[in-house]
Amino acid sequence: MSKIKVTFLGTGTSQGVPMIGCDCAVCTSTDKRDKRLRSAILVETKNVNFVVDTGPDFRYQMLRENVTKLDAVLFTHEHKDHIAGLDDVRGFNYRMKKSMEIYASEQVQIALKREFYYAFGDNKYPGVPQLNLNTIENKTFEIEGIPIIPIQVMHYKMPVFGYRIGNFAYITDANSITEDELKKLEGVEVMVINALRKIPHISHFSLPEALEIIERVNPKQAYLTHFSHQMGKYEEVVKELPKNVLPAHDGLVVEIG
Repeated sequence: MSKIKVTFLGTGTSQGVPMIGCDCAVCTSTDKRDKRLRSAILVETKNVNFVVDTGPDFRYQMLRENVTKLDAVLFTHEHKDHIAGLDDVRGFNYRMKKSMEIYASEQVQIALKREFYYAFGDNKYPGVPQLNLNTIENKTFEIEGIPIIPIQVMHYKMPVFGYRIGNFAYITDANSITEDELKKLEGVEVMVINALRKIPHISHFSLPEALEIIERVNPKQAYLTHFSHQMGKYEEVVKELPKNVLPAHDGLVVEIG
C-alpha cells in the first residue's frame, strides 16, 4: 500500500477541551496542544482523501487544514460528537460536482437518516447534502481501491468500528475489545487509541487500560486520543508515557509507509 498521511482533526472528548463553563488548569491552559476539538482524522493517500467521522467541529476542521478535496466519509459510530457535522459536506458536493460517498454500518445509517432526514427524502430541498450510502460490516472493504479492515470494539454496550488501513490503526470510543479483534492489529506500525482520563470510565478506555492494549499490540508508535480535561495538561501527560506513546493533539500530522 502506498504511503498515507494522517492529520488529527480533533482529539477531544464529546464536550471538547476547553469545556464550557470550566475554569480548571487544563481548560484555561495557554498551550495550544490542550485545545481539543471533537475527535476525527483526515486520511490522505496518493489518490484518495477521506475523513473518519464528522463531528460538530467538521466545518472548522476542514477550513483549518485547507482541505479542498474529500472523496469519502467513514463513520465509527452514531454518537452526535461523531456525526453532527455531516451537513457541511455540501461544500465538497459543490466543488467536486458529485455526491459524497458515506461508509457506515446499518445502525449508523439509521441515525444519519434520522438526524439528516432532509438529505434522504424523495423530494429533496435544493442545496441539501448529496450523500451516497455504502453499508459496511465487520469485514474488509475498499474505498477507491484502498483496503479498510474494520475492528469491532465496544463502547459500553454500543458496537463501534475502529479501522486498520495498511500499517495504521485508529480506535476511538472504546472500552473493550475481544481477542479475535485484537488479532487484526498484529503488525501495525502506528496505532491510535482512545484514553479518556486516568481513572476508569464506563464507556472509554482509561489511560492504564489504553497503555495495556498498546503493550500487547506493540506498535512502533502509538498515539492517544479522545482526551477529556480530566486527563491533565499535555506537557504533564507526555512525561508519564512510554517512549513509543505520545498524546495526540489537534493538527498533528503522521505519515506511515
